[in-house]
Amino acid sequence: MTKYFNHFAVFIVSLTIFSCSETNWEENFNYKEKSPFGTYIMHQEINNLFPNDSIINLKKNFRDYLADGNFDSISTQNYVCINYSMNKLEDEGVDSLLSFVSKGNNAFIALEYFSKKFRKKLEFTSNNLSKDSYFYEDLKKLKGQFYLDSLRTETYNFERNIKRNYFVTYNKNNTSILGFAEIDTELVPNFIRIKHGKGYFYLHTNPIVFTNYYLLKDENSYINQLLSYLPSRNIIWDPQLRYSKNSDNNKDNTSVFDFFFKHNTLTWFLIVLLAGILLFILFNTKRKQRPIPIIPKLENTTVAFTQTIASLYLKEQNHKNLVDKTIRFFLEKVRTKYLLNTSRLNTEFIKNLASKSGNELANTKYLINTIKTLNKKTECTQEELFVLQKMITKFLKK
Repeated sequence: MTKYFNHFAVFIVSLTIFSCSETNWEENFNYKEKSPFGTYIMHQEINNLFPNDSIINLKKNFRDYLADGNFDSISTQNYVCINYSMNKLEDEGVDSLLSFVSKGNNAFIALEYFSKKFRKKLEFTSNNLSKDSYFYEDLKKLKGQFYLDSLRTETYNFERNIKRNYFVTYNKNNTSILGFAEIDTELVPNFIRIKHGKGYFYLHTNPIVFTNYYLLKDENSYINQLLSYLPSRNIIWDPQLRYSKNSDNNKDNTSVFDFFFKHNTLTWFLIVLLAGILLFILFNTKRKQRPIPIIPKLENTTVAFTQTIASLYLKEQNHKNLVDKTIRFFLEKVRTKYLLNTSRLNTEFIKNLASKSGNELANTKYLINTIKTLNKKTECTQEELFVLQKMITKFLKK
């Protein structure tokens, strides 16, 4: 598989240099994204990853895929999902996936977050010691070392965005540990196999290793080792595109015109009606009397002026200046709205602010500590500015 990635690397790097002015470091796991932490390469190279198997790229929810009669009870299949979470596979979808595996199929799932029902059904728990790391600079510092046996015979090193996410408890009667991560010199499981009925679940806690960034590096040998545990079968590749058509999340997404388009006669009725309205408007655009001159009101340009000034600051990349102004705005709001003295941001102040604003004490303490930290810095990043603004906006909405 290495030769395919070498050719693909030239293509991706060229796109990055010539088409992107600024790299997007968001962990999106999107199969259409060519940014570092998208899964575009994985999606494009899936046929090379499984050369002897036919690939089914799901365009619908997995629950709907099974409900539409696509499940073959005779030939077994492999289900593969790599994402942050399977939020679009709701509780009923989890039941469908469990039933699918219990009948002799396999599922390879790499997620940072496993749903409560999924964990309960398969009898395991997990922990993420890096769940509070969301700043770009903080994630960049998270390195990792992975192993595929407890003897550490071969080390797989990963240089950034490796969150300390691992399995804590599991049913030892039906679970095998296939891979480990080193956290504080201790080996903890991050890749396990759980027997469920006649099939197996292969679960991994670090989907980031399957993204473009690492597939363009030498670490793709680790991915080869992980996927080699799957037997040769048809692959159902699930990029988690949409919710189930029976999901509550879709009930409000139906258009009023859907009913008309289902029936040919109603479709033509709608077309004729819209054409008649258009002709009526065209023939009545001529005025029947002299127009009354409109005296425009004086415009309030305060918002436009503020936006212009903000744009100038952003163009100058003076994020520290904007951070200071945001903090001053917030403290002024606290003084006028909650009648609190902001000269000393101590423990007593935090308790009073939490009480008067109706926010939780922990959230208030975190916001004030963030303000103190940013005040001490001589320079701030754009990510820190946006996070601060988001925290203040959420705080003041209470």
